[in-house]
Amino acid sequence: MATKVYIVYYSMYGHVEKLAEEIRKGASSVEGVEAKLWQVPEILPEEVLGMMSAPPKSDVPIITPSELAEADGFVFGFPTRFGMMAAQFKAFLDATGGLWKTQQLAGKPAGMFFSTGSQGGGQETTALTAITQLVHHGMIFVPIGYTFGAGMFEMEKVKGGSPYGAGTFAGDGSRQPTELELEQAFHQGKHIAAITKKLKGAA
Repeated sequence: MATKVYIVYYSMYGHVEKLAEEIRKGASSVEGVEAKLWQVPEILPEEVLGMMSAPPKSDVPIITPSELAEADGFVFGFPTRFGMMAAQFKAFLDATGGLWKTQQLAGKPAGMFFSTGSQGGGQETTALTAITQLVHHGMIFVPIGYTFGAGMFEMEKVKGGSPYGAGTFAGDGSRQPTELELEQAFHQGKHIAAITKKLKGAA
């Protein structure tokens, strides 16, 4: 039976979605792993999204809380809002009380990835504050640490991400994830998929 890794994300302008696609590719590169992309529901009305110049959402399916129970491992992605996860993703996690009550996510590995507007915008604080969600579900936080090697020490190019997970800087919205940031995202997917497969095999 395949090891299921769900990449669950919220993306307003597409930066997080681009990282999510690379993470899926990385996870899928591990033999025996089935990786799937999911979006969390939007909570802002279309009128407000229009005023924010947000593009239409892609056709990636919208996940319901109950569907999380089907996965063996996760990579959660979200843009930062004032150094923490965006409200859309928090609202989705707030709806997982039923899973918490029955402990259906306990013991499952999960990683995170991010998009911030600037270098000091929360690439690490977003992860630190989001870990509380995993803790209350009894999930296992899987950071990438420094397994990305030399890419973690790149100083000549602006690069998002940290030992906590892959990341990108959106700037005013026009900056797109760089090749190095996408490589880190691919690595994260592969890293977490391998660990998820190992944990499932040992269960």
